[in-house]
Amino acid sequence: MSAEQVDYFYHDGFRLAFRQAGKEQGSPVLLIHGFASSSLINWVATGWFEVLLAAGHHVIAIDNRGHGNSDKSYKAAAYRPEAMADDAAALLEYLQVPQAHIMGYSMGARISAYFALRAPAKIRSLVFGGLGIGMVTGAGDWQTVRDALLAPDSDAVTSIRGHMFRKFAEHTKSDLKALAACVITSKKELTEAEVRQIAAPVLVAVGSKDEIAGAPEPLAALLPRGEVLTIPGRDHMLAVGDKIYKQSVVDFFAKYPF
Repeated sequence: MSAEQVDYFYHDGFRLAFRQAGKEQGSPVLLIHGFASSSLINWVATGWFEVLLAAGHHVIAIDNRGHGNSDKSYKAAAYRPEAMADDAAALLEYLQVPQAHIMGYSMGARISAYFALRAPAKIRSLVFGGLGIGMVTGAGDWQTVRDALLAPDSDAVTSIRGHMFRKFAEHTKSDLKALAACVITSKKELTEAEVRQIAAPVLVAVGSKDEIAGAPEPLAALLPRGEVLTIPGRDHMLAVGDKIYKQSVVDFFAKYPF
């Protein structure tokens, strides 16, 4: 199976899509994308599959419920980050992968943190991309994003953040109603005590111009084995495909071989 191909499994009443490549290789990596994105947009189009495959990894990427090719729900309760973390853990079970490096971006980083709390034995190392202390303190006003997603058209949106995510959701051809149901519930904050329970090594990677994530240093300080990567000159959207980010992640995973 190549990164361009989509396969499916079932969990918690959802038909969930995923991609994988390099199955014959070692060191599995599970990728969990951000809000309004997908495995294709977040990880294939940005070159992550290519980079991780070249580094010798078995690369797996899920489409979170409500996103990409996975089933959609219009009920906010369906998008608890704990539930999406359980989807990701179930994918590893389905593929008979006992342990993996996990990398999430933005919403995916939050899901990855809940994964670490709920299934710690499945994690070799973690990367929280695009989310710093906002994981604990919140990452700003998401009600304006919800309103923007439900607006009759993007021209009616006056909020800068809301307009950015509305245009991104349109670009990714997302189901706007499903994203509106997801956006608030999926932003559930972790407590400082919960973050301190994450025992795996964690790289917190945030763009220097990211105004959404929150600073990476305070989050890393709460983690027992936290490290910081500041991605120079990148905002929340542009940090995803950055070359420094990619090489730093490859190097980080290499420190924790199977």
